[in-house]
Amino acid sequence: MLQIRRMPVGQIGTNCYLLEDPETKTCAVIDPGDQANDIDREIRKAGLSLTMILITHGHFDHVLGVPGLLEKWPGIPVYVHKSEVNWDKTGDNYMLLAPVEGIQTVKEGDTIDFAGAKIQVMHTPGHSPGSVTYRIGDVLFCGDTLFAGSCGRTDFVGGSVGQILQSLKRLAQLEGNLRVCPGHESTTSLDAERAHNPFVRQALR
Repeated sequence: MLQIRRMPVGQIGTNCYLLEDPETKTCAVIDPGDQANDIDREIRKAGLSLTMILITHGHFDHVLGVPGLLEKWPGIPVYVHKSEVNWDKTGDNYMLLAPVEGIQTVKEGDTIDFAGAKIQVMHTPGHSPGSVTYRIGDVLFCGDTLFAGSCGRTDFVGGSVGQILQSLKRLAQLEGNLRVCPGHESTTSLDAERAHNPFVRQALR
């Protein structure tokens, strides 16, 4: 059974997640926002090998640890939506992931193989144009789209109130009480957010 470890990292406590498979002794890192050495230490202490990095969106507090991890684990893929990479390094794109080795762009409907399981890519824009949610089984890694009791900001470049409401509606309409692993603060569940999150309730009207 896959295991999930949450590591708050960086100046504003971004949730970095280690998705671990005890059988194959492999792991995926989701949103390594900083502290690459600490993340790497946790991986090695658990006797795991890092096989991939998954990025929900390209804001600095979710990607600062990417180059450091790639130095320690060269050749692994970095999955991210194409809109979240600063391909031309101009204008307002400073908030996007700098191009690194191993980038594999993802889009709506893609699936990523991890330790025999399928990670489903859902395009959930609004906080940023290329924000994605990664679903594996009954767990959603939703970055800064959905928080416990709130949702991501839309006042950054590329943000959209209309889009984030559509993304929240889509997530809320998924069947079942899925576990929600957001980019900041505590984990939650879809049932809790359907019942109590004012932004989700607005999106469902």
